[in-house]
Amino acid sequence: MTAQHAHPASRFTGAARPYGGGDPYADYRTADFPFTRLIDLADRRLGAGVVAANDEFFAERENLLLPGRAVFDPERFGHKGKIMDGWETRRRRGPSAGHPWPTAEDHDWALIRLGVPGVVHGIVVDTAHFRGNHPRAVSVEGASVPGSPGPEELLSGEVTWTTLLPRTPVGGHAANGFAVPADRRFTHLRLSQHPDGGIARLRVHGEVVPDPVWLEALGTFDVVALENGGRVEDASDRFYSPPANTIRPGRSRQMDDGWETRRRRDQGHDWIRYRLAAQAEIRALEIDTAYLKGNSAGWASVSVRDGEDAGTDEGGGAGDWREILPRTRLQPDTNHRFVLPAPAVGTHARVDVFPDGGISRLRLFGSLTEQGSAALAARHRELGG
Repeated sequence: MTAQHAHPASRFTGAARPYGGGDPYADYRTADFPFTRLIDLADRRLGAGVVAANDEFFAERENLLLPGRAVFDPERFGHKGKIMDGWETRRRRGPSAGHPWPTAEDHDWALIRLGVPGVVHGIVVDTAHFRGNHPRAVSVEGASVPGSPGPEELLSGEVTWTTLLPRTPVGGHAANGFAVPADRRFTHLRLSQHPDGGIARLRVHGEVVPDPVWLEALGTFDVVALENGGRVEDASDRFYSPPANTIRPGRSRQMDDGWETRRRRDQGHDWIRYRLAAQAEIRALEIDTAYLKGNSAGWASVSVRDGEDAGTDEGGGAGDWREILPRTRLQPDTNHRFVLPAPAVGTHARVDVFPDGGISRLRLFGSLTEQGSAALAARHRELGG
Protein backbone atom coordinates (compact mmCIF):
# COMPACT_ATOMS: atom_id res chain seq x y z
CA MET A 1 0.00 0.00 0.00
CA THR A 2 1.34 3.42 -0.95
CA ALA A 3 0.33 6.71 0.60
CA GLN A 4 -0.46 10.24 -0.43
CA HIS A 5 -0.63 13.01 2.13
CA ALA A 6 -4.00 14.70 2.25
CA HIS A 7 -4.41 17.73 4.46
CA PRO A 8 -7.55 19.36 5.82
CA ALA A 9 -8.72 22.48 4.00
CA SER A 10 -10.56 23.42 7.19
CA ARG A 11 -10.52 21.40 10.40
CA PHE A 12 -13.68 20.63 12.37
CA THR A 13 -13.62 18.33 15.37
CA GLY A 14 -15.95 17.30 18.14
CA ALA A 15 -19.69 16.97 18.39
CA ALA A 16 -22.10 19.74 17.45
CA ARG A 17 -24.80 21.07 19.76
CA PRO A 18 -28.01 19.02 19.97
CA TYR A 19 -30.71 20.11 17.54
CA GLY A 20 -32.70 22.89 19.19
CA GLY A 21 -35.38 23.51 16.59
CA GLY A 22 -35.66 25.84 13.63
CA ASP A 23 -33.30 25.70 10.66
CA PRO A 24 -31.09 22.63 11.20
CA TYR A 25 -28.36 24.19 9.05
CA ALA A 26 -28.14 27.35 11.18
CA ASP A 27 -25.20 25.93 13.16
CA TYR A 28 -23.73 23.82 10.37
CA ARG A 29 -19.96 24.15 10.13
CA THR A 30 -18.50 24.61 6.69
CA ALA A 31 -15.82 26.49 4.76
CA ASP A 32 -14.86 27.50 1.23
CA PHE A 33 -13.04 24.59 -0.40
CA PRO A 34 -11.49 25.70 -3.72
CA PHE A 35 -11.43 22.15 -5.09
CA THR A 36 -15.25 21.91 -4.96
CA ARG A 37 -15.40 23.75 -8.28
CA LEU A 38 -14.05 20.55 -9.83
CA ILE A 39 -16.44 17.81 -10.88
CA ASP A 40 -17.63 15.33 -8.25
CA LEU A 41 -16.25 12.02 -9.49
CA ALA A 42 -18.61 10.21 -7.09
CA ASP A 43 -21.74 11.86 -8.46
CA ARG A 44 -24.55 9.33 -8.74
CA ARG A 45 -25.68 11.09 -11.93
CA LEU A 46 -22.37 10.11 -13.54
CA GLY A 47 -22.88 6.45 -12.62
CA ALA A 48 -21.22 6.30 -9.21
CA GLY A 49 -22.45 3.77 -6.67
CA VAL A 50 -21.80 2.38 -3.22
CA VAL A 51 -21.16 -1.27 -4.07
CA ALA A 52 -20.85 -2.63 -0.53
CA ALA A 53 -20.66 -1.73 3.16
CA ASN A 54 -20.01 -3.86 6.21
CA ASP A 55 -22.91 -2.31 8.16
CA GLU A 56 -25.85 -0.01 7.37
CA PHE A 57 -28.12 -0.80 10.31
CA PHE A 58 -29.61 2.67 10.82
CA ALA A 59 -29.29 4.30 7.39
CA GLU A 60 -28.50 2.96 3.93
CA ARG A 61 -25.10 3.32 2.32
CA GLU A 62 -26.63 4.62 -0.95
CA ASN A 63 -27.50 7.91 0.77
CA LEU A 64 -23.80 8.83 0.70
CA LEU A 65 -23.93 9.76 -2.98
CA LEU A 66 -27.34 11.39 -3.27
CA PRO A 67 -27.31 14.76 -5.06
CA GLY A 68 -28.10 17.76 -2.92
CA ARG A 69 -27.52 18.31 0.76
CA ALA A 70 -28.88 15.99 3.44
CA VAL A 71 -32.38 16.58 4.79
CA PHE A 72 -33.27 16.41 8.49
CA ASP A 73 -36.74 15.54 9.81
CA PRO A 74 -36.67 15.61 13.63
CA GLU A 75 -39.85 13.54 13.92
CA ARG A 76 -39.02 10.77 11.46
CA PHE A 77 -38.45 7.48 13.29
CA GLY A 78 -38.68 3.85 12.24
CA HIS A 79 -38.50 0.43 13.87
CA LYS A 80 -34.71 0.72 14.25
CA GLY A 81 -34.70 4.27 15.58
CA LYS A 82 -34.11 7.72 14.10
CA ILE A 83 -34.14 7.68 10.30
CA MET A 84 -31.21 9.71 8.99
CA ASP A 85 -30.40 10.92 5.49
CA GLY A 86 -26.94 9.40 5.32
CA TRP A 87 -25.03 6.20 6.01
CA GLU A 88 -25.18 5.19 9.66
CA THR A 89 -23.91 2.05 11.35
CA ARG A 90 -24.78 0.55 14.73
CA ARG A 91 -22.70 1.29 17.83
CA ARG A 92 -19.65 -0.92 18.14
CA ARG A 93 -18.95 -2.68 21.42
CA GLY A 94 -15.84 -4.17 22.99
CA PRO A 95 -15.11 -7.87 23.50
CA SER A 96 -16.24 -8.15 27.13
CA ALA A 97 -17.88 -6.47 30.12
CA GLY A 98 -14.38 -5.74 31.40
CA HIS A 99 -13.54 -3.94 28.14
CA PRO A 100 -16.83 -2.67 26.66
CA TRP A 101 -15.21 -0.10 24.37
CA PRO A 102 -14.29 -0.63 20.68
CA THR A 103 -10.66 -1.39 19.98
CA ALA A 104 -8.40 1.05 18.17
CA GLU A 105 -8.67 -1.07 15.01
CA ASP A 106 -12.47 -1.27 14.92
CA HIS A 107 -14.05 0.55 12.00
CA ASP A 108 -16.84 0.42 9.44
CA TRP A 109 -16.28 0.69 5.71
CA ALA A 110 -18.03 1.34 2.40
CA LEU A 111 -16.76 0.65 -1.12
CA ILE A 112 -17.52 3.36 -3.69
CA ARG A 113 -17.31 3.00 -7.45
CA LEU A 114 -16.55 6.39 -8.97
CA GLY A 115 -18.92 7.50 -11.69
CA VAL A 116 -15.95 8.27 -13.91
CA PRO A 117 -12.29 7.34 -13.31
CA GLY A 118 -10.08 10.25 -12.45
CA VAL A 119 -7.51 12.07 -10.35
CA VAL A 120 -8.80 13.08 -6.91
CA HIS A 121 -7.99 16.64 -5.84
CA GLY A 122 -10.23 16.96 -2.80
CA ILE A 123 -12.66 15.06 -0.59
CA VAL A 124 -15.56 16.31 1.51
CA VAL A 125 -16.83 14.01 4.26
CA ASP A 126 -20.11 15.68 5.21
CA THR A 127 -21.57 14.80 8.63
CA ALA A 128 -24.62 17.08 8.33
CA HIS A 129 -27.19 16.31 11.09
CA PHE A 130 -24.91 13.73 12.69
CA ARG A 131 -24.23 15.80 15.77
CA GLY A 132 -23.21 13.33 18.45
CA ASN A 133 -23.33 10.16 16.37
CA HIS A 134 -20.68 11.00 13.78
CA PRO A 135 -17.41 9.01 13.58
CA ARG A 136 -14.40 10.16 15.60
CA ALA A 137 -12.23 9.88 12.51
CA VAL A 138 -12.35 8.85 8.87
CA SER A 139 -9.89 7.54 6.31
CA VAL A 140 -10.10 7.14 2.53
CA GLU A 141 -8.18 4.86 0.17
CA GLY A 142 -8.24 4.63 -3.62
CA ALA A 143 -7.66 1.86 -6.13
CA SER A 144 -7.54 1.54 -9.90
CA VAL A 145 -9.24 -1.66 -11.03
CA PRO A 146 -10.19 -2.37 -14.67
CA GLY A 147 -13.59 -3.62 -15.70
CA SER A 148 -16.54 -3.85 -13.32
CA PRO A 149 -15.27 -5.61 -10.18
CA GLY A 150 -17.67 -6.78 -7.49
CA PRO A 151 -17.19 -6.50 -3.72
CA GLU A 152 -15.41 -9.86 -3.49
CA GLU A 153 -12.77 -8.80 -6.01
CA LEU A 154 -12.23 -5.44 -4.35
CA LEU A 155 -11.82 -7.09 -0.94
CA SER A 156 -9.75 -10.02 -2.19
CA GLY A 157 -6.35 -8.75 -1.09
CA GLU A 158 -5.14 -8.65 -4.69
CA VAL A 159 -6.11 -4.99 -5.09
CA THR A 160 -3.54 -2.31 -4.24
CA TRP A 161 -5.10 0.45 -2.15
CA THR A 162 -3.47 3.88 -1.93
CA THR A 163 -4.09 6.06 1.12
CA LEU A 164 -5.64 9.35 0.04
CA LEU A 165 -6.66 10.47 3.52
CA PRO A 166 -5.03 8.84 6.57
CA ARG A 167 -7.10 8.34 9.70
CA THR A 168 -8.11 11.91 10.56
CA PRO A 169 -10.47 13.35 13.21
CA VAL A 170 -13.69 14.90 11.91
CA GLY A 171 -16.42 17.00 13.44
CA GLY A 172 -20.14 16.42 13.70
CA HIS A 173 -22.66 18.40 11.64
CA ALA A 174 -19.87 19.75 9.44
CA ALA A 175 -18.42 19.69 5.94
CA ASN A 176 -15.00 18.16 6.59
CA GLY A 177 -12.88 19.01 3.54
CA PHE A 178 -9.48 17.59 2.64
CA ALA A 179 -7.20 18.51 -0.27
CA VAL A 180 -5.50 15.52 -1.93
CA PRO A 181 -2.28 15.66 -4.00
CA ALA A 182 -3.00 14.64 -7.59
CA ASP A 183 -0.77 11.99 -9.14
CA ARG A 184 -2.85 8.85 -9.78
CA ARG A 185 -6.00 7.77 -11.60
CA PHE A 186 -8.56 5.90 -9.46
CA THR A 187 -11.74 3.96 -10.21
CA HIS A 188 -12.82 2.99 -6.65
CA LEU A 189 -12.58 4.34 -3.10
CA ARG A 190 -12.81 2.71 0.32
CA LEU A 191 -14.28 5.03 2.96
CA SER A 192 -13.72 4.00 6.58
CA GLN A 193 -15.20 5.52 9.71
CA HIS A 194 -13.52 4.93 13.06
CA PRO A 195 -14.98 3.28 15.03
CA ASP A 196 -18.60 3.72 13.85
CA GLY A 197 -21.30 6.35 13.36
CA GLY A 198 -22.87 8.29 10.53
CA ILE A 199 -21.82 10.24 7.43
CA ALA A 200 -24.40 12.16 5.41
CA ARG A 201 -22.61 12.67 2.09
CA LEU A 202 -19.30 11.92 0.39
CA ARG A 203 -18.03 14.22 -2.36
CA VAL A 204 -14.91 13.36 -4.37
CA HIS A 205 -13.76 16.30 -6.45
CA GLY A 206 -11.25 15.89 -9.21
CA GLU A 207 -10.37 15.59 -12.87
CA VAL A 208 -11.82 12.95 -15.21
CA VAL A 209 -9.24 10.72 -16.92
CA PRO A 210 -11.07 8.66 -19.57
CA ASP A 211 -9.94 5.37 -21.06
CA PRO A 212 -8.32 6.20 -24.42
CA VAL A 213 -8.96 2.68 -25.74
CA TRP A 214 -12.69 3.10 -25.15
CA LEU A 215 -12.82 6.51 -26.82
CA GLU A 216 -10.85 5.24 -29.81
CA ALA A 217 -13.30 2.36 -30.17
CA LEU A 218 -16.24 4.78 -30.10
CA GLY A 219 -14.75 6.87 -32.90
CA THR A 220 -17.29 9.69 -32.86
CA PHE A 221 -18.47 10.92 -29.45
CA ASP A 222 -19.20 14.07 -27.44
CA VAL A 223 -15.71 15.54 -27.00
CA VAL A 224 -16.75 18.06 -24.33
CA ALA A 225 -18.82 15.68 -22.14
CA LEU A 226 -17.75 15.25 -18.51
CA GLU A 227 -17.64 11.47 -18.73
CA ASN A 228 -15.27 11.71 -21.72
CA GLY A 229 -12.85 14.09 -20.00
CA GLY A 230 -14.23 17.50 -20.96
CA ARG A 231 -14.43 20.19 -18.30
CA VAL A 232 -15.40 23.79 -17.65
CA GLU A 233 -12.41 26.09 -17.22
CA ASP A 234 -14.23 29.34 -16.50
CA ALA A 235 -17.55 31.13 -16.86
CA SER A 236 -18.81 34.69 -16.62
CA ASP A 237 -21.58 33.87 -14.13
CA ARG A 238 -22.42 31.04 -11.70
CA PHE A 239 -25.27 32.75 -9.89
CA TYR A 240 -28.13 30.25 -10.20
CA SER A 241 -26.49 26.99 -11.25
CA PRO A 242 -23.01 25.72 -12.11
CA PRO A 243 -21.81 25.82 -15.73
CA ALA A 244 -20.57 22.20 -15.44
CA ASN A 245 -24.22 21.14 -15.62
CA THR A 246 -24.08 21.86 -19.35
CA ILE A 247 -21.82 18.87 -20.02
CA ARG A 248 -23.45 16.31 -17.71
CA PRO A 249 -24.90 13.06 -19.09
CA GLY A 250 -28.41 13.03 -20.52
CA ARG A 251 -30.88 15.83 -20.97
CA SER A 252 -31.67 18.07 -18.04
CA ARG A 253 -34.68 17.06 -15.93
CA GLN A 254 -35.58 20.41 -14.41
CA MET A 255 -34.59 24.06 -14.62
CA ASP A 256 -31.71 23.97 -12.14
CA ASP A 257 -30.10 21.02 -13.98
CA GLY A 258 -28.61 23.44 -16.48
CA TRP A 259 -26.75 26.75 -16.42
CA GLU A 260 -28.64 29.96 -15.73
CA THR A 261 -27.14 33.40 -15.16
CA ARG A 262 -28.52 36.39 -13.28
CA ARG A 263 -30.31 39.10 -15.29
CA ARG A 264 -27.85 41.50 -16.89
CA ARG A 265 -28.47 45.23 -16.55
CA ASP A 266 -25.56 46.26 -18.82
CA GLN A 267 -24.64 45.83 -22.49
CA GLY A 268 -22.48 42.73 -21.94
CA HIS A 269 -23.12 39.02 -22.41
CA ASP A 270 -22.36 35.72 -20.65
CA TRP A 271 -20.09 32.85 -21.63
CA ILE A 272 -18.55 29.50 -20.64
CA ARG A 273 -15.10 28.29 -21.66
CA TYR A 274 -14.43 24.54 -21.91
CA ARG A 275 -11.43 22.27 -22.32
CA LEU A 276 -12.14 19.30 -24.59
CA ALA A 277 -11.13 15.71 -23.80
CA ALA A 278 -8.13 16.30 -26.08
CA GLN A 279 -7.51 17.88 -29.48
CA ALA A 280 -10.54 16.91 -31.55
CA GLU A 281 -12.21 17.40 -34.90
CA ILE A 282 -15.77 18.64 -34.32
CA ARG A 283 -18.42 17.96 -36.98
CA ALA A 284 -21.75 18.67 -35.28
CA LEU A 285 -23.12 20.29 -32.12
CA GLU A 286 -26.21 20.64 -29.99
CA ILE A 287 -27.38 23.48 -27.75
CA ASP A 288 -30.27 22.42 -25.53
CA THR A 289 -32.48 24.83 -23.57
CA ALA A 290 -34.66 22.13 -21.95
CA TYR A 291 -36.79 23.44 -19.03
CA LEU A 292 -35.53 26.99 -19.63
CA LYS A 293 -38.65 28.75 -20.87
CA GLY A 294 -38.87 32.41 -19.87
CA ASN A 295 -35.18 32.46 -18.95
CA SER A 296 -33.36 30.75 -21.82
CA ALA A 297 -30.59 32.61 -23.62
CA GLY A 298 -31.84 34.70 -26.55
CA TRP A 299 -28.96 33.94 -28.90
CA ALA A 300 -25.78 31.85 -28.75
CA SER A 301 -22.55 31.41 -30.67
CA VAL A 302 -19.86 28.73 -30.39
CA SER A 303 -16.12 29.13 -31.00
CA VAL A 304 -13.09 26.83 -30.80
CA ARG A 305 -9.42 27.37 -30.20
CA ASP A 306 -6.50 25.02 -30.81
CA GLY A 307 -3.73 25.32 -28.22
CA GLU A 308 -3.05 25.39 -24.51
CA ASP A 309 -3.56 29.13 -23.95
CA ALA A 310 -7.31 29.53 -24.22
CA GLY A 311 -7.43 33.17 -23.11
CA THR A 312 -8.62 34.46 -19.76
CA ASP A 313 -10.34 37.78 -20.39
CA GLU A 314 -14.11 38.18 -20.12
CA GLY A 315 -14.69 37.56 -23.79
CA GLY A 316 -12.75 34.32 -23.54
CA GLY A 317 -9.72 35.67 -25.43
CA ALA A 318 -10.42 36.69 -29.01
CA GLY A 319 -6.86 36.00 -30.29
CA ASP A 320 -7.10 32.65 -32.04
CA TRP A 321 -10.74 31.81 -31.37
CA ARG A 322 -12.58 30.71 -34.50
CA GLU A 323 -16.36 30.94 -34.63
CA ILE A 324 -17.95 27.69 -35.78
CA LEU A 325 -21.56 28.68 -35.05
CA PRO A 326 -22.42 32.34 -35.60
CA ARG A 327 -24.78 34.14 -33.26
CA THR A 328 -28.01 32.14 -33.62
CA ARG A 329 -31.50 32.64 -32.21
CA LEU A 330 -32.45 30.08 -29.57
CA GLN A 331 -35.93 28.83 -28.75
CA PRO A 332 -37.01 28.12 -25.17
CA ASP A 333 -37.18 24.48 -24.00
CA THR A 334 -35.73 23.20 -27.29
CA ASN A 335 -32.81 21.06 -28.42
CA HIS A 336 -31.06 22.84 -31.31
CA ARG A 337 -28.90 20.73 -33.68
CA PHE A 338 -26.30 22.02 -36.11
CA VAL A 339 -24.12 20.20 -38.66
CA LEU A 340 -20.95 22.16 -39.38
CA PRO A 341 -20.17 22.94 -43.03
CA ALA A 342 -16.58 21.82 -42.41
CA PRO A 343 -14.89 20.02 -39.47
CA ALA A 344 -13.34 22.30 -36.84
CA VAL A 345 -10.17 21.28 -34.96
CA GLY A 346 -9.62 22.51 -31.42
CA THR A 347 -8.61 21.79 -27.83
CA HIS A 348 -10.98 24.35 -26.26
CA ALA A 349 -14.48 25.60 -26.94
CA ARG A 350 -16.49 28.60 -25.85
CA VAL A 351 -20.22 29.21 -25.88
CA ASP A 352 -21.36 32.84 -25.72
CA VAL A 353 -24.99 33.60 -24.83
CA PHE A 354 -26.66 36.93 -25.53
CA PRO A 355 -27.43 38.82 -23.47
CA ASP A 356 -27.95 36.47 -20.50
CA GLY A 357 -30.16 33.55 -19.44
CA GLY A 358 -29.31 29.91 -19.70
CA ILE A 359 -28.70 26.73 -21.63
CA SER A 360 -29.11 23.24 -20.25
CA ARG A 361 -26.61 21.26 -22.37
CA LEU A 362 -23.85 21.71 -24.92
CA ARG A 363 -22.79 18.74 -27.05
CA LEU A 364 -19.82 18.78 -29.43
CA PHE A 365 -19.72 15.66 -31.59
CA GLY A 366 -16.51 14.61 -33.26
CA SER A 367 -13.42 12.44 -32.90
CA LEU A 368 -9.92 12.85 -31.53
CA THR A 369 -7.14 13.81 -33.88
CA GLU A 370 -3.99 11.70 -34.04
CA GLN A 371 -2.27 14.27 -31.81
CA GLY A 372 -5.20 14.27 -29.37
CA SER A 373 -5.27 10.47 -29.14
CA ALA A 374 -1.52 10.33 -28.45
CA ALA A 375 -1.72 13.00 -25.72
CA LEU A 376 -4.67 11.28 -24.01
CA ALA A 377 -2.93 7.89 -24.07
CA ALA A 378 0.28 9.38 -22.65
CA ARG A 379 -1.58 11.00 -19.75
CA HIS A 380 -3.47 7.78 -19.05
CA ARG A 381 -0.15 5.89 -18.76
CA GLU A 382 1.42 8.64 -16.64
CA LEU A 383 -1.41 8.39 -14.10
CA GLY A 384 -1.17 4.61 -13.80
CA GLY A 385 -4.20 3.80 -15.94
